[in-house]
Amino acid sequence: MESFSLILAIVVVTALAFDFTNGFHDTANAMATTISTGALKPKVAVAMSAALNLVGAFLSVEVANTISKGLVDENGIRPEVIFAALVGAILWNLLTWLVGLPSSSSHALMGGLIGATIASAGTGAVHGDVLVTKVLIPAIAAPIVAGLAAMLATRFSYALSKDTDGEATRKGYRAGQIASAGLVSLAHGTNDAQKTMGIITLALIAGGSIAPGSNPPVWVILSAGLAIALGTYLGGWRIIRTMGKGLTELQPQQGFAAQTSAATVILASSHLGFSLSTTHSVSGSVMGAGLGRKGGVVRWSTATRMFVAWALTLPAAALVGALAESVTDLGDWGTALVAVFLIASSAAIWKVSRREVVDHSNVNDAEEPAGVVTTAIAAVTPPPAGTVAEDLTATIPSPATTPAIDPAAPPAAAV
Repeated sequence: MESFSLILAIVVVTALAFDFTNGFHDTANAMATTISTGALKPKVAVAMSAALNLVGAFLSVEVANTISKGLVDENGIRPEVIFAALVGAILWNLLTWLVGLPSSSSHALMGGLIGATIASAGTGAVHGDVLVTKVLIPAIAAPIVAGLAAMLATRFSYALSKDTDGEATRKGYRAGQIASAGLVSLAHGTNDAQKTMGIITLALIAGGSIAPGSNPPVWVILSAGLAIALGTYLGGWRIIRTMGKGLTELQPQQGFAAQTSAATVILASSHLGFSLSTTHSVSGSVMGAGLGRKGGVVRWSTATRMFVAWALTLPAAALVGALAESVTDLGDWGTALVAVFLIASSAAIWKVSRREVVDHSNVNDAEEPAGVVTTAIAAVTPPPAGTVAEDLTATIPSPATTPAIDPAAPPAAAV
């Protein structure tokens, strides 16, 4: 076991706290569509996701190495810098969870790390080429690629099942959804748990506990996997509601297409060492699946709020990380002050969240109101055959017509 100073122990605990928030913040990535379509009960879904997140944490360390060896210059980075970075990431995760927005935990972590590093060592300590090629470009490409793949997969799924029994088809796709949701959970553990592994490894290098260039120790892999699994099991129900109901209304065929497309993108990026946002990938695939069904629409009011959150994640977390680093630079009392601020802020956010509790019992109860654009598109788009809207239309009787008056008939008696 590596030698630990007090500040290093604080950093490791804080990193695992971030990993925990990452778990419940990103549960929606794997299970929102499965829960919204009824393929799995909410508690069963998050338990399955938690177990597969833990398994996924042991499959690769490429993303962890991108963070610990590539994003910033590991020489001269103090443990206090990493602590400040984690403060920015945790607070952004909690704020976006409070309002139910699926933003990127990965970008919150990297934004906090970049901001704290610049405040401590200047812009030269950030490797701009790695930031662009392995963070920013994947951030833009992932939702587009996943969205297009999900849209095509959705159309293909409906084409295959158009002449089959509707109920049997839905049951088959629900089974497929369970399998694809498991694949997304495995991919999430492979990609997101590694980010905490990378940040802890970077802290161990900064604290002199392990040599520069080292891979994450086994205990780091295990603890990161357990922390994200526990957070996943608790379930980020607010974000699950937004992802499953707020973006679009999904049917089992769409859920299967969305999850399969997202999992493919995430696993491929993990293999290449791209620090990809699973949130961006899954959100893009959900929107693509919504557009892939005839008559399906995306609630662009919700999507717009998501896009704004995505754009703000890196700079907002970087700003908080930089401010926190400026305070920790004042000495031990500064580090203690930042720690107290983090705990107090987290407790305040939690207290506010209790005013309107969202959990497994009511996660599917409410839907995002449709905006003007969504309503207009839905009004001019015919629903696909067999949908609820068409069935309801078929059952509405035609308005009664006024019978023709026979001139030869005697006049009706006055009432």
